Amino acid sequence: MLSILNIIEDTMVDGPGFRTAIYCAGCPNACPGCHNPQSWDIRNGHPMGVEELMEVIMADSFADVTFTGGDPMYQAEDFTELAKAIRHASKKTIWCYTGFTFEALMRQPAQRTLLEQIDVLVDGPYVQSLHDPDLRFRGSSNQRILDVPASLREGKAVAWHDEMRQAI
Repeated sequence: MLSILNIIEDTMVDGPGFRTAIYCAGCPNACPGCHNPQSWDIRNGHPMGVEELMEVIMADSFADVTFTGGDPMYQAEDFTELAKAIRHASKKTIWCYTGFTFEALMRQPAQRTLLEQIDVLVDGPYVQSLHDPDLRFRGSSNQRILDVPASLREGKAVAWHDEMRQAI
């Protein structure tokens, strides 16, 4: 069971195109200036199973998926199960936001297993002094948008690029 704060359907701020954003509860990072501090306490969410989440995700056949929060890496095992279900049932892309760096996640077995199911990772803590409202898909300039399959292949962080990309 995942601790979920909210599900936003057809959002366009958590990655390119229309997305179903799964906002989880639980975040150990507690970044100053966080836009979602109610997500820090895992008890603020409500329990949802993979099947229930899949019903919402699959109801919109055109929307891709974003895991955000909170920090999905705090519930890595259950998000891995959800990501595998999404992969099995569709060709939806999966984005994931985390306050941890790619390098730190690679050293943690459960988090690395989740990375293996993710297409794009927005990594790094939010740093209020580096806030930039002109950045796409992230809040502060230290955060990176990474192509996870390429990063896993190369063993290092590889920036994400797409044809619609503007200065990210």
